[in-house]
Amino acid sequence: MTSRKLISFDWAIKKILRSKANFGILEGFLSELLFTDITILEVLESESNQEMGFDKYNRVDIKVADADQRIILIEVQYSRELDYLQRILFASSKTITEHLIEGAAYAEVSKVISVNILYFDFGKGDDYIYHGTTNFIGLHNHSVLELSAEQKNLYKSEKIADIYPEYYLIEIRNFNDVAKDSLDEWIYFLKNEEIKEDFTAKGLKQAKETLNVLKMSEQERLAYDRHQTQLHHEASIYQSTYVLGQMEGHEAGFEAGHEKGHEKGHKKGKEEGILLMAKNMKQAGIAIATIMQVTGLSVEQIDKL
Repeated sequence: MTSRKLISFDWAIKKILRSKANFGILEGFLSELLFTDITILEVLESESNQEMGFDKYNRVDIKVADADQRIILIEVQYSRELDYLQRILFASSKTITEHLIEGAAYAEVSKVISVNILYFDFGKGDDYIYHGTTNFIGLHNHSVLELSAEQKNLYKSEKIADIYPEYYLIEIRNFNDVAKDSLDEWIYFLKNEEIKEDFTAKGLKQAKETLNVLKMSEQERLAYDRHQTQLHHEASIYQSTYVLGQMEGHEAGFEAGHEKGHEKGHKKGKEEGILLMAKNMKQAGIAIATIMQVTGLSVEQIDKL
C-alpha cells in the first residue's frame, strides 16, 4: 500500500490541532487509545500551553467528554526529553490545580489523563504502550481498597483509580511497525509520519488530509523545516556530548586501575559531558529553559558556561 509523508505530530499539536476545525484528529486518536468515544469540548488555556523558546513543552491541555458524558481533562505531550517521570507528575498536578475553581470542594477535582508520546528510550520494558493508575493495596491481605456506596455517588466513579490521574506512556521506538489494530495504526503514524491507504482508525482520514506537507504555504514550510532541523540538532548535541562523557568516564576509571577509580571517573566524565552539552546548546541559541530541562543544570551553572 502507498503512503505519503505527513507533518510531524509535535508540530501539529502546536500549530494545527488546537483549531476546532481539526478536533476530529485528536478525538480519533484519544478514542482509539481510551476505548471510548471522545468529544473535545475546548482547548484549555494555561501556562503550560504557552510557547517558550524552542517549545519546552510540546503539549496541549484539552477538556473532553467520554461516551458516558464524563468530563475529563486530558494533556497530550509529544517529547524527546529525558527527565520525565517527575515532569509528568508535576504537569498533571498543575493541570488539576489550574482548573479547580477557587473555593470549590475537593470532590470537584477533575479527572486528568496524561498521554505521553515518547521518542526516546524510557525505562526497561518490551511493550510500546504502558498505562499507569493509582490503587491502594492492603499490606497484610493485599486486597484493593474500594469506594463506599456514598463515595461512588459523590465522585461519580466506581473505583479509586477512576478519581486519580492516569498516565499513558507510548514508547514509539518499541513499536515494530506492524499495525495489528486501529490503535496500532495511530502508533505507526506517530512513529513514521505516514498513513497507509488501508488504515481505518478514527481520525486518520482527516489527519491524512489536514497534515499533508504539500498543503503548507511556503512560509509555513520554511518554519516547519527549521523546526525539524532544530530537533535533529538538539538530538545530535545530546548524543555526541553524552556519549563522549560516558567514554571519558570509563577511560578515567580504567586508568585508575580499581573499582573506586572507575566509578569516580565515570561520574566525572558524565558531569563533564552534561556541561559540554549545555555549552553547545547555549552556543546554538537554544532557550535556557530548554537547556535546564534537558541537562538538569541551574540557571547559574548555565550562565557560567
